[in-house]
Amino acid sequence: MYLLIAVASIIVLHYIFYTPVALCEISSVMQRDPAARSKAEVFFLYTGLHALVFHRYAHFFYNHGMKFVARLISQYSKFVTGIEIHPGATIGRGLFIDHGTGVVIGETAIIGENCTLYQGVTLGGTGKDKGKRHPTLGDNVMVGCGAKVLGPFTVGSNSKIAANAVVLSEVPENSTCVGVPARIVRINNKRISPNDLDHIHMPDPTSQEICKLHKLIDDLSKRVDELSK
Repeated sequence: MYLLIAVASIIVLHYIFYTPVALCEISSVMQRDPAARSKAEVFFLYTGLHALVFHRYAHFFYNHGMKFVARLISQYSKFVTGIEIHPGATIGRGLFIDHGTGVVIGETAIIGENCTLYQGVTLGGTGKDKGKRHPTLGDNVMVGCGAKVLGPFTVGSNSKIAANAVVLSEVPENSTCVGVPARIVRINNKRISPNDLDHIHMPDPTSQEICKLHKLIDDLSKRVDELSK
C-alpha cells in the first residue's frame, strides 16, 4: 500500500513539474511531426519532449552550481528516454527531437530555436580540449538521422545536415551538408523552411563529380576514335 502511494506521489510530482515546460514546446512537435495525432499524445508519449523538459530543469541546477543534481536528472532522463543531453548544453525554444533514441548532445553544445534532430544524432567534441568543444547550431537547423557534428564550430541558421553525414568544419547559413566527411552544397542563399524536413533526397557532390568524369571520358574516347579514323 505504502509503495503504491509512493509511486503515485512520484508520478504526480513529475507531471506537476513537467507540465508547464512541456506545454511551451508541444506546438513545435505538432507542426513538424505528421504522426502526431493530438497534443495529449505528444504530452504523455513523446520521449523527445520528455528529454527536453528534463534538460530544462537539469540546466537550471547546472547553472546554479548544483552540478551533481543536474547530472543526476540528466542520467535519469537518459535511462528513461534513451536520449543523452549534458546539463551544460544550451538549447533554444522549439527543439524537436524525433524518435530520439541514441541522440547525444555534449556539454558545450548550443542549439538555436526551432531546430530538428533525428534519431542517432551526435553533437560531439573532438580530443580532450577544455572549453568550447562542441558545435553551435543556428536557428531552424535540421540534422538528419545518424549524422555526426563534431567540433567547436558553427552550423549556420536554416541549414540541413543529411542523414549519416559527418560534419567536421563550419557550415555557412542556408546550406546543405552531405557525405563523409560532409561536403557543402549551397542552396543559393534561399531560406529553408523549418517544415522542410527531407534529409534523404539531397544532392551528392561526389556522385555528381563522378558523373562529370564519366562524360568527359566518353567524349575523349569518341574524339580519339574520330582521330584514329
